[in-house]
Amino acid sequence: MSTHNPWVVAGQSPGYGWTRLARGLHYQGPPTGDLCIRVLAWQRILRDTGAFTHLTSALLRGWWMPPLPAELPVWVVQSAAQNESERPGLKVIRRAVAPDTVLVDGVVHTRPAETLVHCALDMGVLDVVVMADSALRNGDVRLGELEAVARQRRRGAPKLRQALPLLDARSESPWESLLRVLHLVCGIDVEPQREFYDASGFVARADLWLVGTSMIHEYDGAVHLTSDAQRSDLRRLRRLTNARLQRRGYVADDLLTRAGAILRDADQAIGRPHDPGRVGAWYALLNDSLFSSSGFARFCARLERFPHRKLVA
Repeated sequence: MSTHNPWVVAGQSPGYGWTRLARGLHYQGPPTGDLCIRVLAWQRILRDTGAFTHLTSALLRGWWMPPLPAELPVWVVQSAAQNESERPGLKVIRRAVAPDTVLVDGVVHTRPAETLVHCALDMGVLDVVVMADSALRNGDVRLGELEAVARQRRRGAPKLRQALPLLDARSESPWESLLRVLHLVCGIDVEPQREFYDASGFVARADLWLVGTSMIHEYDGAVHLTSDAQRSDLRRLRRLTNARLQRRGYVADDLLTRAGAILRDADQAIGRPHDPGRVGAWYALLNDSLFSSSGFARFCARLERFPHRKLVA
């Protein structure tokens, strides 16, 4: 694949101000340059069937992300029938068939459903849920497209199938997605972004309504710490109280280390006997994801040891 950009050179370095990306490939700019610039440089040496995928495509599309290492390879996929574009820093996924591609801002990507199933090769179900919620919210992919890819007999598809029942395009942040999944895997029926009204009109829109109760559970991020946000939150809380609604707010640390307390609150709200063992399903997902230190370490180790070449049938 040849894409001609005046600030990308294949061959000998032109000199000062140019960064060596790989053997015989240089771009004009700093070594820590914008990902899009570096990807357009890599695109210069891709095979005709090649396309960017996995986290590279997901990051360029602006999807929500779990915590990621500072240094990442660039992922591409291509037909196994062609010799791969092998360079240090480039991770090549080879498929028996040429990938279905789409051009976005001059960059050749796999289609979003393909991008997500490739992410599922290396990442946890919870990581995939966060990215897929974002893709659905942005309108980049439809649920039917994800279901079609998940039905295929290929690596990554089983994990994508696990994620499908947990997805919801109504999520408004990655941590809100995590809060929803915690409730779902613990058997708590919730409705995201439920709007409430009283005789005076609109009261509030809630992150999660515990169905059949007067309780809402919400994620409180750093945005709520500003004085303007606190004033707005207090006015909102008064409206909720007047409408006989109760609100509980949680932060990231609650989700990561005190999920049992969230489950206890939810059990109390729905009138169910509290069983601490139910939270084990949540911690199984969490510990397999990049949101945990163990999952993060496994992902980094996988990047170190896994071969650059993969054949995904």
